[in-house]
Amino acid sequence: MWQQENQKLVVNKISEILDATDISYAEQMTGMFDKARRIFISGAGRSKLVGNFLGMRLMHSGYDVSMVGEIVTPSIKKGDLLIIISGSGETEQLVAFTNKAKSVGAKIVLICSKAESTIGDLADGVIQIGKQELYQTVKGMPMGTVFELSTLCFLESVVSHLIWEKEIPEEKMRERHANME
Repeated sequence: MWQQENQKLVVNKISEILDATDISYAEQMTGMFDKARRIFISGAGRSKLVGNFLGMRLMHSGYDVSMVGEIVTPSIKKGDLLIIISGSGETEQLVAFTNKAKSVGAKIVLICSKAESTIGDLADGVIQIGKQELYQTVKGMPMGTVFELSTLCFLESVVSHLIWEKEIPEEKMRERHANME
């Protein structure tokens, strides 16, 4: 019985956050992806893992994507887009990446739970997942879990929107999927 209650808690909290997220963000993000020459994605800890999900799906959808910090990541330049995933918008390393991207003329979008932040002030766009007051401590969902799971679900819905709008067939995405696993 406890497992069902915990599942309901998680699903209900994510639903509450997503219901409080601006529905126009999917189109805004698709527009940013399309305008970018290349897309760079960064986050720290579990937010970086959420970014990895997004990076893979964007690559499957035909975008030129790099994950910041990988050994083969090229230098960011003007015309590129840096997506930062950070609940607080204050992570020191991510602030440094944001400053570097800004200094070369790249566009920056922050995906966060708190728009008013150091990175938010530097970014060209801010995607706030839910409302900050909804991120109070939730028993059983510690240390950013609410933000990370909500962001993962939100970004999957953005990719779903993108695939639908661009009519990208799953077969085309499968052609781009890794074949050395």
